[in-house]
Amino acid sequence: MSFLLLLTAALLAEDWTRFRGPNGSGIAADKGYPVEFGPAKNLVWRTPARPGKSSPILTKKHIFLTSYDDNKLFTECFDRATGKRLWEKHVPRARTEIHNRLNHPAAVTPVTDGENVYAFFKDYGMVSYDSTGRERWRAPLGPFHNSMGLGSSPVIYGNHVVLVADQLQDSYIAAFDRANGEIRWKTDREESEGWGTPLTFTASEPLILTVSRGQFGAYNKAGKRIATMRNLGTAVVGSPILHNNMLYVFGYGGDTPAPFSTRTSKLDKNSDGKLTQDEYADDPFLHGIAKFSGNRDMIITEDEWDQKQREVGGPTALTALRLERTPTGVEATEVWRVDKGFNGVIPTSILVGDVLYVVKNGGILTSYDAATGKVHKTARLTGAISGYSSSPVSAEGRVYFGSEDGKVSVLRSAADWEILQVNDIGEPIYATPALSEGAIYLRTDNALSRFQSAR
Repeated sequence: MSFLLLLTAALLAEDWTRFRGPNGSGIAADKGYPVEFGPAKNLVWRTPARPGKSSPILTKKHIFLTSYDDNKLFTECFDRATGKRLWEKHVPRARTEIHNRLNHPAAVTPVTDGENVYAFFKDYGMVSYDSTGRERWRAPLGPFHNSMGLGSSPVIYGNHVVLVADQLQDSYIAAFDRANGEIRWKTDREESEGWGTPLTFTASEPLILTVSRGQFGAYNKAGKRIATMRNLGTAVVGSPILHNNMLYVFGYGGDTPAPFSTRTSKLDKNSDGKLTQDEYADDPFLHGIAKFSGNRDMIITEDEWDQKQREVGGPTALTALRLERTPTGVEATEVWRVDKGFNGVIPTSILVGDVLYVVKNGGILTSYDAATGKVHKTARLTGAISGYSSSPVSAEGRVYFGSEDGKVSVLRSAADWEILQVNDIGEPIYATPALSEGAIYLRTDNALSRFQSAR
């Protein structure tokens, strides 16, 4: 079977096998999902799980999670029908790197081909297990150099598992053989730190699309970069969204460089105009500057701070790109951009119909016209005013938003959206839910739960 047929068959058969489900859209096509649910309503089962922030992925019978406990990196497998943990396996945590407090040793979502699971841990590398828990292969990788910790999840691409590792140095994209974990190709990238998970796009051939550090990129099945577009939002935390031939991406920038005094006034204990390791402690951003800027002596000077400010400077923007198929692959053209009102946006956005939704900390939700970027409505998710790390998902014209304080707001999807229900789960939510066949699979700090309407 050709690569194209293999990829097409996989996409057609895809349930919720990767981060945010079918090609990262966050949208389920099934029906019967509950609006009201919680510990005492429409709960089918709740099973304790080890700590982690990765999202659940599904096969027809199983649920996979990654977790971190007792200095071990776990892959856990649960039965979809009963919630019973069927097995757990672990690899050692090979190293400990400073990272953002919202990141986690088990923050990256695994991927499955419907039978086997492929888990990536930034402090180890990649490991694959079959559905019974037998280890198939492992591929130690790193160490990595991302001040906030890596966040891009692996994706299935034909017979390969593709990983994007964007770092302060030595960024790359690589394809691993699904059968044995061997690297089939590895391509250096000029992008620095980034966290978005790639997508697939069928042009003249299936392509991998990436967005990171203000750049769009497209790669063919041999790992060759065939397209680049610059001047997008600078630091891409959430993943891009693809609908037909439109790509939507959000990134932060630093249009106004912050003076060094904003940090020295608080941290420079001996007033020598520099910051040493005992002064910046475990601040991930400052640690990254000390380790990878200037002379890399772990001391931050004003010149090194200014250099970093120039590197991270650039636009903050939500941008819509039109992808045009060409004889050699694809070309991206900007359709519109919005460059204001994005402080505090962490989750990936979601497109439902012709409305694009962006939620930020404090429960502030904005709906945009997907064709023009026009703002339809901005308001708070009343009853769920909290931080937001979990990305929204959608089914049956409704959108589900999970907050860090354990509330799930259910909205009627529309330009002038309305809240239908706010469900109190009672446990913090950082992972993105998985949707399938009318069931919501939700990971909280300490458990995995299945919610479904009574039938």
